[in-house]
Amino acid sequence: MRPDPRPRLLIMSFSPLRSDARVLRQVRLFADRYAVTTLGYGEAPDGVVQHLRLPDDVVSWHKDRRLLVARRFEAAYRSSPVVRAAARLLEDRARTVDVVLADDIDTVPLALDLAAPGGVHADLHEYHPRQNEENRRWRLFVAPYYRWLVRTYGQRADSVTTVGEGIAREYRMRFGIRAGVVVNAPNFVDLEPTPVPQGGPLRLVHSGNAQRHRLDVILAAMDLVTAPMTLDLYLMGNDPGYLEELRTRYAASDRVRLHPPVAPHELPARLNAHDVGVYVLPPVSFNHLWALPNKVFDFVQGRLALVVGPSPEMAALVRRHGLGVVTDDFTAEALASALDGLSGEDVRRYKAAAAAAAHELSAEEQVGGWARAVDALAARVNG
Repeated sequence: MRPDPRPRLLIMSFSPLRSDARVLRQVRLFADRYAVTTLGYGEAPDGVVQHLRLPDDVVSWHKDRRLLVARRFEAAYRSSPVVRAAARLLEDRARTVDVVLADDIDTVPLALDLAAPGGVHADLHEYHPRQNEENRRWRLFVAPYYRWLVRTYGQRADSVTTVGEGIAREYRMRFGIRAGVVVNAPNFVDLEPTPVPQGGPLRLVHSGNAQRHRLDVILAAMDLVTAPMTLDLYLMGNDPGYLEELRTRYAASDRVRLHPPVAPHELPARLNAHDVGVYVLPPVSFNHLWALPNKVFDFVQGRLALVVGPSPEMAALVRRHGLGVVTDDFTAEALASALDGLSGEDVRRYKAAAAAAAHELSAEEQVGGWARAVDALAARVNG
């Protein structure tokens, strides 16, 4: 059999790949032009030539606390169960990889270990040194480890991308890392805005994780709005206790309805049956303040009006494209006021603006930063 002539690309992520929307976009982007091998949890994504599956029982975030407290960070990294499992899967892999795309800072040292002839592109999904800074124990014991990881290994990556301008700026200011930006936009979906109900309740929607700090403001606002509205929630079961609490609380409600999660590729069509995508994320950490999450772009592909909190990245996007309303602050009262102020004509105008921006705010337009970076590294191999 003739060997595959395509450059050999390894995509690494310590996440369940088939439900990691950002990693799946990378696989789809490169699977035609590259022989793609993936390393991560769960079944192989479609389109790869090989998949290195991490054991399901290995917890990705487990570290030796004693080593973290003693600031023995290299030992903490190398001894962590997921790194040891990944290293075993990667044995003798160096001669079969041309370029590595390492997702999140945790995979970057292993990627560099491979000494791939093209090099390593690091896609940093968050600003890792401040990821959970609202937790005091995390700030004291884990944040120094991530600062060390970025300083020691992130700076050695041949190229870097991240999810937003604010996070890219922080990496540049604190670590001298010049990161490009690839936002979390899904593929373009050919949809038309659905009509806004005449005289009926506005159909609000939110999708994502069942996390208290992400939903409490939205749910509290639903107790305050005076205009007719319903809220549909499509929630992942990441916090089963909280999800069950919500099911019990809204079991008899005709205003707030809970639904099972929807696969990423099916989500825009499901959202399209609604009118307004809602997301207010209190800035309890640096990453929350500068968040520009998948769901905002999912709302656009669903051709919805948007109501978001004054998070700088989300607010700038909504204002730049005329997609909806930015609340005055992060409180339930501000959100309820913004929702009550929406007219049917406002919502129709915002939905039309989402339709006009859907091409520009799609993965097809946004993933060029990955393509340029990885192609430049691959060109080194035979160039």
